[in-house]
Amino acid sequence: MLAAPWLCRSCAHSLRRSGVFVSLQLRKASTGLPPVLLDRARKLAAEHKQLTKQLESEYEPTAAKRAGEISKVVAALQELDKAKSALDELNGLLESDDAELRQLANDDLDATKKHLETLGLNLSATLTPKHPFADMPCLIELHPGPGGTEGRHFADTLFRMYQKYCENKGYSARVISYQEAEDRTPGLDGEVPISEAILEVTDPGAFAAFRGEAGMHRVQRIPATEKQGRTHTSAVAVWVLPSFPENSTDAENDFNNPESDFYVDPTEVKSEKMRASGAGGQHVNKTESAIRLTHIPTGIQVSMQDSRSQQQNRERAWRLLRSRIASLRREQREAQAKDLRDSVLSQSQMSRGDKIRTYNYQQDRCTDHRSGLDVHNLPNVLQGGEVLDKVINSVQSWLTAMDIRNLIAQEEAQARGAVGGSDKKKKGGK
Repeated sequence: MLAAPWLCRSCAHSLRRSGVFVSLQLRKASTGLPPVLLDRARKLAAEHKQLTKQLESEYEPTAAKRAGEISKVVAALQELDKAKSALDELNGLLESDDAELRQLANDDLDATKKHLETLGLNLSATLTPKHPFADMPCLIELHPGPGGTEGRHFADTLFRMYQKYCENKGYSARVISYQEAEDRTPGLDGEVPISEAILEVTDPGAFAAFRGEAGMHRVQRIPATEKQGRTHTSAVAVWVLPSFPENSTDAENDFNNPESDFYVDPTEVKSEKMRASGAGGQHVNKTESAIRLTHIPTGIQVSMQDSRSQQQNRERAWRLLRSRIASLRREQREAQAKDLRDSVLSQSQMSRGDKIRTYNYQQDRCTDHRSGLDVHNLPNVLQGGEVLDKVINSVQSWLTAMDIRNLIAQEEAQARGAVGGSDKKKKGGK
């Protein structure tokens, strides 16, 4: 049995500070979770039980994939139920006539409540839908914002910061684009003014690791060209987009792998046998050697009649169908990436008011305005060190908190809609 997913202390702290935990407390059930989330978890647990029973008798790839997707929810729910039982037992011991037992129960009560609280947050996190690009490599694009040459200088610093961070964390990264600006005036610490830079992080899951970096990064410092010692404010826009590999791996090409773009569920394909048509000698129209396959969800249809063998035509038709569906899926993902890019552009306009993070040189400080984390040792941040890692982790915690908040709002809206629909039916039946 899988263990419940671990939620770090900083994540739990971020969830509480963001208001999610306060929301949970205001509407908590005996488990500390909103009833809508707990109901969803139990429904998924029931679904997992049914899928497991189904897979015991016959393996089915789609069912196995679904069971794997929700297994973490089941494990987290089981851990939560165990902790709830332990808390109930302690509460029962508090009513005991034995003073020693009451004292022991009282000693364990606070720790058990805190453990239950953490497990509730764990379960909430497992219920949060996974980002569709979470497992993909990513592109980190940097574009200077307001600030003229100073913004172009700082774009170079951020680009080198991400390069060094990838090196320190063991990520594989390569430069896709590095365009120097026409103004070659050097900046602080040998900065080169750039108009654009793109770094590709090729590791699976890189998008999830870096997606919180998207937005406007503001810098406050005295530029190398400043003669009167005045502090200037500039900004750099960072975009984080999914990267689609040009060459697929063997696993991605395996049509038996449900994770592959080439996988097609046979139950979703209509197969028809036909007589071949056209020139072909005595075999034409005499045997049903031609095959037509229709993928019902997409409507993609292929026909094959080149061979006199029905089996060969079937194999070729399936190969062509898989290729077309894989191509369609890739196009759809690229369309999603374009939508994401447009969203980033619209949400991160080239203005200082949209800042997500500030790098203040005079105060040796880096502040993330979403997570609220304020750290010092700016040189370590710009070298991609452990202080930057701390900042990035705080943003990941903030993103988790926002995902859970959105999930709670969505579940409650659906619950209200269901209740409203039920009330209408009752009124209509009277």
